[in-house]
Amino acid sequence: MNDVIRHELIGLEIEVTASKNKSLVGIKGKVVDETKNTLKVMAGSRVLTIMKNAIMFKANIGGKAVEIDGNCIMGRPEDRIKK
Repeated sequence: MNDVIRHELIGLEIEVTASKNKSLVGIKGKVVDETKNTLKVMAGSRVLTIMKNAIMFKANIGGKAVEIDGNCIMGRPEDRIKK
């Protein structure tokens, strides 16, 4: 899927699969907000702020499981979607 970096992330269910910070690995939840450098994920009853450049995560986009490197989605969401 070549256009995954243009996809809207808010509302997606994600799971962190890799991170330099091992405490982030395994976090599952719904993306509730996105900024230039972070994703806010609703994990259970908590909202966690995760740095994009610190994670690899998987999401289900268009019926396909996709693994995304957070470095590829750095930048403001509105600018990334225009590319």
